Amino acid sequence: MRYLLAIVLSLPLFGQTRRIDDAVLKNAAKSTSDGDWLSYGLTPGETRYSPLKQIDTSNVKRLGLVWSYEVGEGGGDQEATPLVWNNTIFGVTNWSIVFAVDARTGKEKWRWDPLVNRQPTRDKMCCGVVNRGLALYHNRIYVPVNDGRLEALDAETGKPVWEARVSWVQEDQTLTMAPRIAKGKVIVGAAGGDRPTRGFFAAYDADTGREAWRFYTVPGDPAKGFENSAMRKAAATWDGDWWKLGGGGAVWDGMSYDPDNELLYVGTGNAEPWPQALRTKDVSTGHDNLYVASIVAVHVDTGELKWHYQMVPGDEWDYDSVQQMILADLNVNGKPRKVIMQANKNGFFYVLDRITGEFLSAQPFSRVSWAKGIDQKTGRPIINTEVKYGNDPVPVSPGGGGAHNWSPMSFNPQTGLVYIPSRGWDTFSYAVNYDFKPERASGVGLTGLNVNTRGLTAQPAAPAIGPEPLQGGNLGTLVAYDPVKQEVRWRVPVGNSRYGGTLSTASNLVFQVAPNGHLIAYSADKGETLFDLPTGLRNGMGPPITFAVDGKQYIALMGGSGGTPSPGVSAETATPMKPRLLVFGLDGKADLPQAGAAPAPAADPHQDR
Repeated sequence: MRYLLAIVLSLPLFGQTRRIDDAVLKNAAKSTSDGDWLSYGLTPGETRYSPLKQIDTSNVKRLGLVWSYEVGEGGGDQEATPLVWNNTIFGVTNWSIVFAVDARTGKEKWRWDPLVNRQPTRDKMCCGVVNRGLALYHNRIYVPVNDGRLEALDAETGKPVWEARVSWVQEDQTLTMAPRIAKGKVIVGAAGGDRPTRGFFAAYDADTGREAWRFYTVPGDPAKGFENSAMRKAAATWDGDWWKLGGGGAVWDGMSYDPDNELLYVGTGNAEPWPQALRTKDVSTGHDNLYVASIVAVHVDTGELKWHYQMVPGDEWDYDSVQQMILADLNVNGKPRKVIMQANKNGFFYVLDRITGEFLSAQPFSRVSWAKGIDQKTGRPIINTEVKYGNDPVPVSPGGGGAHNWSPMSFNPQTGLVYIPSRGWDTFSYAVNYDFKPERASGVGLTGLNVNTRGLTAQPAAPAIGPEPLQGGNLGTLVAYDPVKQEVRWRVPVGNSRYGGTLSTASNLVFQVAPNGHLIAYSADKGETLFDLPTGLRNGMGPPITFAVDGKQYIALMGGSGGTPSPGVSAETATPMKPRLLVFGLDGKADLPQAGAAPAPAADPHQDR
């Protein structure tokens, strides 16, 4: 009896919670036996491709709502990617409020509010009160709090474990991006777009919260010395008193990680202020202004720069390079290459060697007028001289909103295609505000521009290259792109915005959340619309994920802005749609949300057994 008891105690318990460590994160999504969604991009390489295939092209039309959960009062878009682990969905909504709900029923397990001092923080946020996600590691949830705190919470209880200070709102920086995990470290950057800030990202010990290292993306005041050789090299590409205006290079979104080579890849923001004329003594010198509008690769242990590639040297059109970066192994020019891919805000799709940073190829996936193309030998853009601006407004495509912004794309290794939520085209008009003073700038004036408007029908000042817009002009467009051949395989119009994000699966499906609240499924190979469901939400839509519980596959997303009624609308007559987390499954029967309605109750998860 004693021997038998020893055997029983030595065996793992049925349903025992597994510990999320580096090996588990590295091997995420390698088999259908595990249906969790453990990190922002599902894999360290941010592919957003799931091997789950219970929902396929033959049955996707049977998708229906299983349950919904009201995430909060809103006040901003829902840009976060939920995480799924231990039969629990973890999410973050406006003002960095975190919640955990039962993945089977939507019943709340816990909720944690960091109690952000809202108005002062809102005043310092560039582009809305948003959070893009969480990180999960060692059974803890890592939360980027808008006011600059990084919090570690116990995943089972939601109670704080440690807190670290990343940035300060007093310095015009806030946290909006999803942290990433790399070799026992939590990596996060600070947003500070359109403000006089110096960009950076930093690594924190996941167990203690101690800062391990910090990498600045632009050099500081030379009189104070340089933090490392990378900053000394970068300083040679600036002139004037750039540090008094911050320099820019904010890190507010894209990261990926190669655990085999222990390299972390980070996209950097545009230069601040936007016009080069305000950052340099002589615009004819063509300073590159490293490391703005770039991808930098650093060693995860030290934060030491391994390589960099700059998409837009001396950028002055707000072409951040913070968009998602996908890691893959491709056959390029007849040779196997370990690559990093990015559909950049500037309209070009880039393929680089992720070990060395070598430029491999780039072609436009959207309408582009700022450049004639990319020199395929040097990797530098061939800039149209007509788009250089001064006192007189100059229309340029893409505009500051970009051909591809933060909305996540996905890569399907079966089709070899990348699915990009894009904007067909738009145009901004630019002119320098030569009276720019950062201490009294406000609104558009923060950028250093006199003009910054979308000319939706305006023609660019220079001849455009790239695919012509679809019929209807300035439309959101889902682009299926072949990164090896550098060509568009197919594309379809999706509403009139760039937001939503995509997910691809092993069952030849691509899911997209449209800006008007529709959940759409396409065939991954041909782009045929197989399913189109109005979710009941109408704005503020976040990217979709898929997961499995009890052998059943589900699709989940967050959406809705909520908040206070529009000006002129009384609170008594207005019924704003509060943001929701929605979970869909085959033959789901719950009612879709309607304005002013209560959350849809979950059905018995075992009713079909």
